[in-house]
Order: sequence, then C-alpha cells, then structure tokens
Amino acid sequence: MASNLPTAGDVETVVKTAATYTRDLAERTVWTFLTASAGVALASGPADMFHLSFWEGASAAGIAAAGSLLKGIIARFVGAKNSASTAPGV
Repeated sequence: MASNLPTAGDVETVVKTAATYTRDLAERTVWTFLTASAGVALASGPADMFHLSFWEGASAAGIAAAGSLLKGIIARFVGAKNSASTAPGV
C-alpha cells in the first residue's frame, strides 16, 4: 500500500517573519479590493455602482468571493504549492 504523505523532498519550509506577513497582507488587501470592485461593477454596472439593491450587493459579494477562490487556486500553481499567496516566500 502506497503512502500519500509528503516526503522530505515535497515539503517547502517557509519562515514566517514580519516581512512575509506584511507582503502577504498587502497582497491580500490589493486582491480583495480588485475582486470586490469587479464584483460591484459586474453586479450593478459601472454607471450605477453607488445605488445597489440588496440582491445586487449579495451578487457582488458572491462574485468577490468567487474571484478570491479563483485567485487562491491559481496561486497554488504560481507561488508556493501550499500557500494561497502569489507573493514569493509566503
């Protein structure tokens, strides 16, 4: 029976420091702003984005959450394998 556990060659050690925390936080803040803005623009239209109905607001939140999920999945292939961050070393 083969084991599915990672071996020593599969493990990537990331040292968490204040610098990595700051990079990770900055990246997540920027991406959250971008996906939320895109969600609002898609849900209500750019011309009417300051007059959202309840359902348009809920749609915008759903679009932003889906964008965040997609970014996290893409980050697995771009950055560290076991991180949802695209910043190197996070």
